[in-house]
Amino acid sequence: MTVLSRPQGLTSLLMGRLGNALLWLLASVHVAALAVLFVTLLSMTNANAAEQPLTCGGSDILTDMQKSDPRAYADIVAEAADTPNGVGTFWKIEKDGKQPSWLLGTMHISDPRVLKMPEGAANAYSEAGTVIVESDEVTNERQASASLLAKPDLTMFLDGKSITDLLSKDDVAKLESGLKERGIPLNAVMKMKPWILSSFVAMPPCEFARKAKGAQFLDMKLANDALKDGKRLVGLETMVEQLNSLSDLPMSFHVESLIEMLQLGNKMEDVMATMIDLYLKGEIGMVTPMMKSLDPDKGEASKVEYAAFEQRVITDRNHVMADRAAPHLENGNVFMAVGALHLPGKEGVIELLRQKGFVVTAAQ
Repeated sequence: MTVLSRPQGLTSLLMGRLGNALLWLLASVHVAALAVLFVTLLSMTNANAAEQPLTCGGSDILTDMQKSDPRAYADIVAEAADTPNGVGTFWKIEKDGKQPSWLLGTMHISDPRVLKMPEGAANAYSEAGTVIVESDEVTNERQASASLLAKPDLTMFLDGKSITDLLSKDDVAKLESGLKERGIPLNAVMKMKPWILSSFVAMPPCEFARKAKGAQFLDMKLANDALKDGKRLVGLETMVEQLNSLSDLPMSFHVESLIEMLQLGNKMEDVMATMIDLYLKGEIGMVTPMMKSLDPDKGEASKVEYAAFEQRVITDRNHVMADRAAPHLENGNVFMAVGALHLPGKEGVIELLRQKGFVVTAAQ
């Protein structure tokens, strides 16, 4: 649905057609299990993604919005300003005179700019005795795949259905085309649940190409380096737990998200480029308001779905992360890396750790 009262431009092209697709993009860059599935399923389907360009395109939506709709941009800035701990990706954690620990917000993508840690983080990592990541299963993709395949209902239709049974003929054609662009034949994946297929189409072909060539996302690199360096490695969640957070959402949500992403096509690269720009500037609190601004006229049903997504995929997991990390942080000298969207907010990891008696301050 086009919003006619807004100026035409990139932002207006995106308006009203994002909805759940935006939420899924948020999940795809902040759930480690999906990043691992990315690589695993690429190998399973013999994708030729390595032939795709390694450099992603896309332009910053907010740059366009500042000119075309300054009021909407001001609203985003204002909402971000009201978000606790919305600025910064690198934080210091202290308690009871122990050696300080460190918290880094990440994105689970292989963009070289995202892999470069903020100033001071590399030194903090090198000195830490314990490294905490969302899931330590990222260090062994085969083992991670085995644990996921042990719960086939999380990834596959087991009742004889396939994804084509849930889509119109036109949407099946769009799905086939979108997968083909990433080197994946539809027949190889048609029994997969929509949230698995969404992990393919949510990311641009360039990200596929980098991962097909063996590029790691930052959390994976930190975890693997920790093992090589003899550090203690701790995972806060299993990958099955992470995928459960997605599969708990209604099937209709996932099907609609998949269709919307297919409709958007290359415009998703603009959303991704904007998220990366905000991440590099440390403006994490602007990510969610930016996403919501692109679908301002969503109905009550969409608002309910967004609230359910935010609760199950972000907030619930924030509590799990804080609860499971706290005993290790009590000893100090920890380097903790989790998806950046888990840091800000009243129920973000930073505030939850403060409630447990830790002093958490921005280190950037």
